[in-house]
Amino acid sequence: MKEKIRDIFKIVSIPIIGASLCCLSPLLIFFLGFSTISFAASLTDVLYGQWKWAFRLVGLLLLVVFLVLHFRKRGICTIDQAVRERNKIINTVLIALIVGVLGYLFFLYVVVHYLGVWAGVWQ
Repeated sequence: MKEKIRDIFKIVSIPIIGASLCCLSPLLIFFLGFSTISFAASLTDVLYGQWKWAFRLVGLLLLVVFLVLHFRKRGICTIDQAVRERNKIINTVLIALIVGVLGYLFFLYVVVHYLGVWAGVWQ
């Protein structure tokens, strides 16, 4: 059971970060000292305001790639193997999608938001 939970978190962690880069990247640029607070806030407004759909799409595509890699690693490489293991595949995909969406919401709207408020990038 622990291994399955660990596998799900391995699958969704990079897609969550990829989908959150609209607000995380300006913070990283600011914390690394490459920009000012005003530039980071302006960049966040542009990236989140106009391009958030693109970052969410990248996160979804990363989730699909990581799921495919996960199943290939487990020996599910052909259509016949996928048909035999369809319940396992469907359950894993649904759990990864639910955990990914909830993780994205928590990471972006709680962790990144309060990190930005603490840094003074946004109020």
